[in-house]
Amino acid sequence: MITTSPTDFLEAYAALAPLPEAAATARAAFLVAPAEFALAKESARDNRYMDMNLTVNPLKALAQHAALAQALRADVPVITFPGNPATPDAVFPNNVFATAPGRLIVGRMRHPVRQREAERSDIRAFFGELLGYDEIDLSGCDDLVAELTGSLVIDRARGVGYCGLSERCDMAGAQAMHKAFGLRLTYCFELAETEYHTNVVLTLLASRAVIVAADGFRDPTAAQAIAHAYGDRAVWLTPAQKQAFAGNAITLSDDRVWMSACAAAAFTDEQRETLSGYGFAIGAVGLGEIEKAGGSLRCCVGEIY
Repeated sequence: MITTSPTDFLEAYAALAPLPEAAATARAAFLVAPAEFALAKESARDNRYMDMNLTVNPLKALAQHAALAQALRADVPVITFPGNPATPDAVFPNNVFATAPGRLIVGRMRHPVRQREAERSDIRAFFGELLGYDEIDLSGCDDLVAELTGSLVIDRARGVGYCGLSERCDMAGAQAMHKAFGLRLTYCFELAETEYHTNVVLTLLASRAVIVAADGFRDPTAAQAIAHAYGDRAVWLTPAQKQAFAGNAITLSDDRVWMSACAAAAFTDEQRETLSGYGFAIGAVGLGEIEKAGGSLRCCVGEIY
């Protein structure tokens, strides 16, 4: 079922029991290293978190990325693929490549600079030839835009997707991802005009709580409905916290949420206590150089289910 109605979403969600065989968090993660890190002008057209006037230090970005990989290994095995200077946004691979059990999904990116990422044969071969995953390739679908887990935040334990519609994902893309990921329910809503990806305004915490920025939704009722689905176990972000990438986080285990150092510093003591009460410690990694490209920690992490 795909719905745009908060009422219909809540009714359908209430009828869904967690899938007994489904894991709430990934069994491994993959990254793509920055290579001659630079800001992509095409991406800046609809990514308001980018400032093309900033200068970047490629070696600092590479060092921060290596520190990220090392940190995440505390929770899951981590694989890092080499980067390519011709695809500067490849450091955010979750928009292009994503997995469900036994499946690799390849996204349909909006901008040509990102469409080139989908052509990588080594990542496709890793999942297809080495892991034996079936491939669902949306990259050649000219009638849709679907930027995978940038646009679609997934409750893996229940098979529920939260899809923010924007320049980076249209309704046809949402429908294609619903089928590709094998979801039982997808709730589609429009993001605020200034937003490009759902995973900047919404984090699912191991399928049992949320971090959410209401101003990232065109209609705040959508954000409220999502929080209500989780028993109102929600950490609500201010616009300034959202801008600090506090909504761009990920859980790779049942007891820790990973985010950038900038994001972690933006949380109040009360919000930290709330997260702790939900059973989550904060893991933080300095990613200030990479964040100049308009994404943060969650964007850097591809999940392997």
